[in-house]
Amino acid sequence: MNDLMQVVRGKQLASGGLAVLVTFGLLAVLAPMLSPYTPTEMDVPMQSPSGLHPLGTDDVGHDILTELLHGARFSLLVGFISASLSTAIGVVLGLLAGYYGKLGFTIMRVVDIFLAIPRFPLIVFLAAFLRPGLWTLALFFLLFGWARTSRLVRSQVLGERASGYVEAARVMGAGDPHIILRHLLPSTVPVALSRFIVEFQHVILAESGLSFLGLGDPTTKSWGMMLHYAFQYPTIFISDVWVWWAVPPGLCITLVVLALTFSGFAVEELANPRLRESRQHCRDEAPSGHKATSTRTGSVRPAAEAFVGGR
Repeated sequence: MNDLMQVVRGKQLASGGLAVLVTFGLLAVLAPMLSPYTPTEMDVPMQSPSGLHPLGTDDVGHDILTELLHGARFSLLVGFISASLSTAIGVVLGLLAGYYGKLGFTIMRVVDIFLAIPRFPLIVFLAAFLRPGLWTLALFFLLFGWARTSRLVRSQVLGERASGYVEAARVMGAGDPHIILRHLLPSTVPVALSRFIVEFQHVILAESGLSFLGLGDPTTKSWGMMLHYAFQYPTIFISDVWVWWAVPPGLCITLVVLALTFSGFAVEELANPRLRESRQHCRDEAPSGHKATSTRTGSVRPAAEAFVGGR
């Protein structure tokens, strides 16, 4: 964790992305206190932004700012739950697959099956027949989100399993649970964090897409459902309604995904130390390389002039 914070502090994009994520998280947690109205409270429909309604109202009189804050709670919560559970299951199965050979062969064949299934079309198909909701959506994304994590974790464990400290622990009489939890699990943390961020991005976009298509839960407030109702309004494209109704949820989705991407830059270097070393080496060698070039040029020129003069 200390290495992660050092990398984050050294990267402006990662620091900015983390700040945006923390801001959205606080807005989601404090939504009931920050919202000017309750999610079910109605006023005059289709009001323009004003002091009473900073982002106006929708076609049924709901305050759009209130919907935006409460929509952040659902969108971020379903993303966090799905990404956390799928990453945890993938890490556990990846550890078992990498440490136990025969069990690993069976787990990897199951992984191959899940990776071969087209993910989003099947989720759309399931959402069309099952009642959508927080735990239903989390189950959909969990069902197909663990496989890639388990494969990456298995590759990491296979490399660490033959290392010297694992062999030394085994010679000293350490059991398999101790080796897995004490020595192999910490080495998979950077990979797990990277996969968590990627899965979080996917769930945010997929949930918004499902809700936009009308396959979300109409009784919940989410950014995708806000876009769904906004684009169903008849005059959305021939008036300025889209500015205060459709743009805010779309902008929030974009900011969260970009913030996760920027935060992933730091995790990428943490998960791949060679990448961090190569980038640091390039920064250190760039000035000296330029200086060496000029030195070589300066040393060659007198030699060439002497050669020409001798001729």
